[in-house]
Amino acid sequence: MTEAFSASTNVAAPPERVWATITDWSRAPEWMPGTSSFRLEGPLRPGTVLHYTARGKERTSTVTAVAPERSLTLASTVGKVHAAYTYVLTPAAGGTRVDLTADVRTSGAMRLLARVIRAAIAKADSGQLDRLKRLIESLHPA
Repeated sequence: MTEAFSASTNVAAPPERVWATITDWSRAPEWMPGTSSFRLEGPLRPGTVLHYTARGKERTSTVTAVAPERSLTLASTVGKVHAAYTYVLTPAAGGTRVDLTADVRTSGAMRLLARVIRAAIAKADSGQLDRLKRLIESLHPA
C-alpha cells in the first residue's frame, strides 16, 4: 500500500470555477496547509515545474498529468520519499465533487519509516479539500 490518504468533498461551484481556484497558484497557500508561495515555471502541462515554499523550505513539484477542469497530478521527491497528489473534479448536482489522493512511495532506508511518513502526510494535508471548499464558496457564495 502506498496511499497516504484520500479525501472527497462537494463544492457548490461548477468544475471550471473549482479548476480556476486549484490552478491559481497565488491562492494555493490559502488552502494548502504549511505553504507560503508558489510559482509555476511555464504553462500548466506535464513536465512543468512548480516551485513552492512548504514549512519554510523551498521545494519543487512536477506536473505529471493534467486534464483541464478534470484532473491534475503533482509529484515531488524529497530524498527517498516520492509523493504524488492527484486532484479529480467531477460534475455533481449543485456543483463539483473533488477527490484527492496522495500516493507516497519510499525507497532505501526510508522504507522502514513508510507508515510513519504516510501518517504524517495524512495528518498535515488531509484537510486540503475542506479548506479549498471554504475558499471557493466564500469567493462565490451561492
